[in-house]
Amino acid sequence: MPTLYIAGDSTAALKGAEAKPMAGWGEYLQTHFSPEVIIDNRAINGRSTKSFLTEGRLADIERDFQPGDYLLIQFGHNDEKQEDPLRYTDPDNEYRHNLRLYIESARSRGGNPVLLTSVSRRRFTADGEPDPLAVGAYPAAMRSVAEETGTPLLDIFAASQQLYRKLGIPGSQHLLMHLPPGQHPNYPDGVTDDTHFSTEGANRIAALVAVAIRQCTALAELHAYLHKEAAR
Repeated sequence: MPTLYIAGDSTAALKGAEAKPMAGWGEYLQTHFSPEVIIDNRAINGRSTKSFLTEGRLADIERDFQPGDYLLIQFGHNDEKQEDPLRYTDPDNEYRHNLRLYIESARSRGGNPVLLTSVSRRRFTADGEPDPLAVGAYPAAMRSVAEETGTPLLDIFAASQQLYRKLGIPGSQHLLMHLPPGQHPNYPDGVTDDTHFSTEGANRIAALVAVAIRQCTALAELHAYLHKEAAR
């Protein structure tokens, strides 16, 4: 049976007890699959396509990757950080180049790369619409690379923005890390964070990923392993 590896950043990564109720969507993707499929979440906080490579984290996946496995690739949030040369990538150049390296890594080992556009930050425009540039030019760049390379694309940026639009500005707040002072011992001073997910938010994004897999004809081999609710 295939293993699904997740290469990504903090929006997908497993969070320790000291960070809860913050959570990454990769923690909950397994709940949408039958146990024959293994979700191996290698996403880690603070990484970009560049730093994940330079730290040898893709190489670690390559050592375990087997023919028929899947590599789910989701970056962008930290690639934006121009103030940090160890992480920043230009969306029109290095970011696209790096994505191609991940794609080739999976394909050269007989596996299946899958690109996931960055989960949207919870950011709204003055007219109350989700900000189309909430993760800059990176979702658009990934869509282009997917088309150019014939790689399956799960547009989680669009799906998460649709979720925020449906719930509205106040109604979507509980999906992210918004806690008043004194409510949780891990955040005694409170927290206002529109990038990182609460447990509920991470669950909702994992459900969006499962639905996107179900709707992607290029990933038909995985459909039999998805629970029925992923058809919605």
